[in-house]
Amino acid sequence: GWCPLSPEGAQTTQLLVEPPWKPPVLWDRVTLTCQGLGTAGASTWYKDGQRWGQQERDTVSVTTKGTYQCDRPGSGCSLTLKLSEDWLVLQVQARLLLEGDTVTLRCRG
Repeated sequence: GWCPLSPEGAQTTQLLVEPPWKPPVLWDRVTLTCQGLGTAGASTWYKDGQRWGQQERDTVSVTTKGTYQCDRPGSGCSLTLKLSEDWLVLQVQARLLLEGDTVTLRCRG
């Protein structure tokens, strides 16, 4: 079922999105990469809170809307990422933003 808790509350597994914009939209041909500690190819994927069929791969192509998460042995679960099929979306670059950073937004439809 659900993605297990990270060891000692540490959240070191990263869920990377390509193209690198959030929120991701289905019509962008989205690829997700699970990055963290542990053995390459040992990712466990979750869609809408349940184990998802794309097992043991670090990178997956996503073709349906939903909420995605991945788990890496030794570093735990990533944060969730919601993939929508909205026709109009305001996106921001999918990277860590700090106060004072210049932010690029794009409105797409």
